[in-house]
Amino acid sequence: MPSARLLLLEDDTSLGETILSRLKKEAYEVSWVKNLAEARDSIKVKNFDLLILDVGLPDGSGFDIAEELQGRFPVIFLTALNSAENRLRGYELGANEYIPKPFHFKELLIRIEKTLGSEFSEGPKSYSFEDFIINLDSMTVEQNGQLFYPSARDFSVLTYLITCFPNVVSREELLDKYWGSDSFPTNRTVDNSILRIRQFLGEKAQDYLKSVRGIGYQWIQEPKK
Repeated sequence: MPSARLLLLEDDTSLGETILSRLKKEAYEVSWVKNLAEARDSIKVKNFDLLILDVGLPDGSGFDIAEELQGRFPVIFLTALNSAENRLRGYELGANEYIPKPFHFKELLIRIEKTLGSEFSEGPKSYSFEDFIINLDSMTVEQNGQLFYPSARDFSVLTYLITCFPNVVSREELLDKYWGSDSFPTNRTVDNSILRIRQFLGEKAQDYLKSVRGIGYQWIQEPKK
């Protein structure tokens, strides 16, 4: 199994440093952030295999992120808030695990492995189409034997459109999900990203990615089984 990409949202510096160090020793690729704003920015530009979320944060709650993402990623809550109400809230938001603090690192490791065992290893590693292959591990587009390397944000937009097949995705949804509070993003920002994606897909891009006038974009081909 390739190295899984984890997002750790933890505002306690000492605990965050400890978890980060120990997970890296286990060969995980870990991005550590300390608040909701940093978490949102990371999720916009990088594909994660698992989110590990504290609940009580200086600018809100880890529940907020889980609610916004609506099941896009597996989630483990790691928190001192261990009331029945909080645990129920976590599971209602789709948590795979809810671990109360204090905890033993081995327990966290086992639960990460368990969650990735069901979510990471069985998920698609690539999307294959007649004219190109989109590799989720290397974040590349392979076309006619040539590899292309989209930016993390463009790659996230591309894979999101594929997962939304056959639904139309509005420019506003893409702006909110992948640009958010960046400096003055506009519909043209999304259009420029789509233009770059079409260049990676090649001359038959129009057979896969359709513009829907006045709304946004639609992926129109199902990946090969």
